[in-house]
Amino acid sequence: MRQQAKEQDHPTEAVFLLVAAVLLFAGLDVLYALLGSRTTGPAGPWAGLALRLVLDVAVLAALRAPILVTWLMIAGAGALQLSELVSPGLLVATPVIGGDPLTLSVTPVVVNVVVQVRNQRSTWVLVGILTLLATRPWDPSWLTVSLGLLITGVPALLGRYLVARRNLMANLRERAERTDREQRLLAEQARAEERARLAAEMHDVVTHRVSLMVLQAGAIEVTATDPETRRAAEGLRDAGMQALDELRDLVGVFGGERTGESPSVGPPAPRVELRELVDASGAAGVDVRLRCTGDADAVPVAVLRTAHRVVQEALTNVHKHAPGGRVHVDVRYAGDAVTVAVTNTAATADPVLAPTGSGSGLRGLGERVAIIGGTLEAGPCPEGGFAVRARLPVGR
Repeated sequence: MRQQAKEQDHPTEAVFLLVAAVLLFAGLDVLYALLGSRTTGPAGPWAGLALRLVLDVAVLAALRAPILVTWLMIAGAGALQLSELVSPGLLVATPVIGGDPLTLSVTPVVVNVVVQVRNQRSTWVLVGILTLLATRPWDPSWLTVSLGLLITGVPALLGRYLVARRNLMANLRERAERTDREQRLLAEQARAEERARLAAEMHDVVTHRVSLMVLQAGAIEVTATDPETRRAAEGLRDAGMQALDELRDLVGVFGGERTGESPSVGPPAPRVELRELVDASGAAGVDVRLRCTGDADAVPVAVLRTAHRVVQEALTNVHKHAPGGRVHVDVRYAGDAVTVAVTNTAATADPVLAPTGSGSGLRGLGERVAIIGGTLEAGPCPEGGFAVRARLPVGR
């Protein structure tokens, strides 16, 4: 079906070339007749020219009806040779000014067009018949054989070459367009993944800091005796809550969940950063106890950063859901793995911070832990409270 569709599609350039070729060969036929190459039979001196011009004009339909036009050429060539046997001079002009008087000058055009438009077995059978009529193997001569092959075989091969070249160029264009579409899709996918990674990083880093700011502002609002200070703390707390709400919406717009490894963030000294996280939470009114055992210097930086992120996310959730509870952070650096456990006792959730959670923090954290081959468990404790535990392999 695709081949037939291509055959039915005839661009303006092909039509123009066909008309130009027909006019050229028709002009040659008229020129030969005017120069004296005319018929001498009873049909008159212009009988041969009339037959040739009719067949020349019929070639204009070769793009629409190539098989029919080819049969007309076969009939015309057969009529010329038959008339020369039955009644010499009836349709074959004398003297011969150019070419073979028993062949039609427009034959190369018909052969070239038909093999381009209809590449079928029946087409090549018709081309073979035209070749036989042009070469006349029953009365061979160097002139008839060489000229017959020149006006039939060469145009046929040229036509197939043009078809193959067009198909090759079309395939190359299609492949180039497909490659361009695939590249655009890959670029869009990469941008989407980058947006998702940025959203996850925003959630991990910014939410923790802003939640600390809101807790500290709330503590100031409760303990301050100056009305101006309380109003300022209240405004700071409201601004922090609004920032958390907008951040949650923004994370949803960008994708909200990681689809690949997060960019490298965090400091090169995780021990100090863990202490800073604990101190910041303590300043916000959360009772946090930190215990680190083992040698952190022997642990890869990627594992240390992931451990830092586990503690950060766990403390962020404590700020939202259990700000009045006690938190234990236990980090153990071993030769084969780093284990992180953050547990908190039961407490009442902060009514302001709790609704700001989007649920993407633990999901993104689980993906980050899985990237380095670790495992993450998070859930309520039997005795109350909540626990986040991670095992991060060192040797991966």
